[in-house]
Amino acid sequence: MQNTYDLNPTPCAKIPIDMNALTFPILRLLTDGKFHSGEAIAAQLKTSRATVWNALQDAEALGIEIFSVRGRGYKLPEAVTLLDEQAIINAIGEQRAWFNLEVHDHLESTNSYLMKKISSGQAHATCVATNLQSKGRGRRGRSWQAGLGASLTFSLLWRFQCGASALSGLSLAVGVALIRALHSLGVIQAQLKWPNDILIGREKLAGILIELQGDMEGPSAAVIGIGINLNLPKAIKQYIDQPATDLASVTTQAINPNELLGVLLKHLAEVLSEFEQQGFAHVRDEWIQHHAYHQQTVKMLHPDGRETHGTVIDVAEDGILLVSTALGEQRFSSGEISLRGAQ
Repeated sequence: MQNTYDLNPTPCAKIPIDMNALTFPILRLLTDGKFHSGEAIAAQLKTSRATVWNALQDAEALGIEIFSVRGRGYKLPEAVTLLDEQAIINAIGEQRAWFNLEVHDHLESTNSYLMKKISSGQAHATCVATNLQSKGRGRRGRSWQAGLGASLTFSLLWRFQCGASALSGLSLAVGVALIRALHSLGVIQAQLKWPNDILIGREKLAGILIELQGDMEGPSAAVIGIGINLNLPKAIKQYIDQPATDLASVTTQAINPNELLGVLLKHLAEVLSEFEQQGFAHVRDEWIQHHAYHQQTVKMLHPDGRETHGTVIDVAEDGILLVSTALGEQRFSSGEISLRGAQ
């Protein structure tokens, strides 16, 4: 069985599967945002300038913008902090022993990667993060765009002893963990949008994609995918079909993605442990406290194009959204509608 609870993502160009083995070693040299000559790069990596050029062509095919100036060399538009396994582990703190951490340079989709490994016995609390995700998945077949340094994208495998039928409200509980983490880092204006988005004002900062595998009543596993916008370039923003923002736009404090991921994992471990014991009901009041649309007038967009207008009344203990409409109180599950603020 596989269920999906997800978000509204952004379009992404088709990306080739194979990547030149030198592409990321070269990109690591360019992360300082300064010019590096092709000759210097070739010498450092003990290769030819032509090989460097070919590797950077592959980087551009992956959607990475690289400036090339004759006589000066190559540079990224700005400095980028790449993920570092030890830095993430240090940021997790006391809960570091819970996690099996994998950091990749490039994956098509962290969720797809982990979903393929569930049946082979992948360890509980495995976190897979990638510097570049080229085919991230989202709602109704859309894609999640995550350029180099633009977003933090990772997935967490969490195994539950309860069946999938007992995991109602899981995406909302994960949202609480994200809010706790962001608030602890000073992003106190972050709010929740039912069922799986993080907003700043009415602009989307982050989203959650959860896929379940297992029996309705037996042990089950959840792959929890999370994407947080760090610093979206205009080239990505122009494709987004809804208002979006990033951490670089909402805080003057520089947020290191390694620290961010470590803090997120720490709070996810706490919330998921509580969720397995007590369900969404345990954090329901906290979730409501941070819901951007609680008791607000909203527009519900159905998959078939219909719209339902109403006022958000409450969220039930199983994560169902309760809305007062012209037809009376209605209950909505996450797979049925998209929520928007009334214009």
